[in-house]
Amino acid sequence: MKERIEELKAGFSESLALAKNEEELENLRVTYLGKKGYVASLMQSLRDVADKRAAGQLINSFKCEVEDKINEAAKALADAAIAAQIRSAKKYNPTLKFAEELGSYHPITLATKEVEEIFRGMGFTIEDYAEVVDDYECFEALNIPKHHPARDMQDTYYLENGQLLKTQTSAAQNAIMKKYGAPLRAIFPGRCFRNESTDACHENTFFQMEGMMIDENISISNLIYFMKTMLSEVFKRDIKVRLRPGFFPFVEPGFELDINCLICGGEGCPSCKNSGWLELCPCGMIHPNVLKEGGIDTDKYTGFAFGLGLTRLAMMKYGVKDIRDFNSGDLEALSQFKSL
Repeated sequence: MKERIEELKAGFSESLALAKNEEELENLRVTYLGKKGYVASLMQSLRDVADKRAAGQLINSFKCEVEDKINEAAKALADAAIAAQIRSAKKYNPTLKFAEELGSYHPITLATKEVEEIFRGMGFTIEDYAEVVDDYECFEALNIPKHHPARDMQDTYYLENGQLLKTQTSAAQNAIMKKYGAPLRAIFPGRCFRNESTDACHENTFFQMEGMMIDENISISNLIYFMKTMLSEVFKRDIKVRLRPGFFPFVEPGFELDINCLICGGEGCPSCKNSGWLELCPCGMIHPNVLKEGGIDTDKYTGFAFGLGLTRLAMMKYGVKDIRDFNSGDLEALSQFKSL
């Protein structure tokens, strides 16, 4: 048995050296490892061997050696093919002039950058945060314990490891508080996800901008001032807004800040569900439980938070009537927006 395996090893090495492409390598694999190959034949001959255990170990060792060398050869062929493609690719020409049409920012990106600059001018820090978070960040740190009915409004997409795609930019609040402490002024834009049906004003993937201000003697009037200032800067005119009571476990009291629909002028259209108003910004005073969870002294500090809908803000700013157009990938529609 040992002599036979040594003969097969020598033959395999010669054949492997001659294999120049994937097809020849596959033929070699079938010859040695296939159902009717040499290794299968060796296994069948075990019945005639006295020391079956020792012979079986030799056969298995030979099989592993063949598999490893074929895999190495396959990788070498693949690497060589990639190298050949790189060598044959057109070289970059630094003297080549760019075409006149360079493309443009997405309208949501344009709106985001503009709002960032406005808040930066008001002393806010710009932060970024992950799209994949855990249950604690997205819910428990925001005063939404397990099995709380408020979770029904934020059905999202869960990963096998227990993490999830964040349903709101509020998921970063706890980390930002622990990073800066108080006093604090910060905004953090990001993409959010919710498992819901789509229509003219709802998408399962959308953009928000979370904002927080924490200091001594902060009140609702501070929130209204900053939001009206931001909206007037974005739209270059005074914007009519209204506050409605709203329930959000992480703020108390909580409000819905609506903006008069700029697409229909308040007369009613599909984008505003024919109400004349578009929900733009859930907001309110940060709940003491959330502040405590973030390490903030609630005897000294209060604060407000808001979740500005960047996608809806872009709809208002650019007159986009259907929110689904933003994720459509329609270059003809999106290319009309000029780059910054």
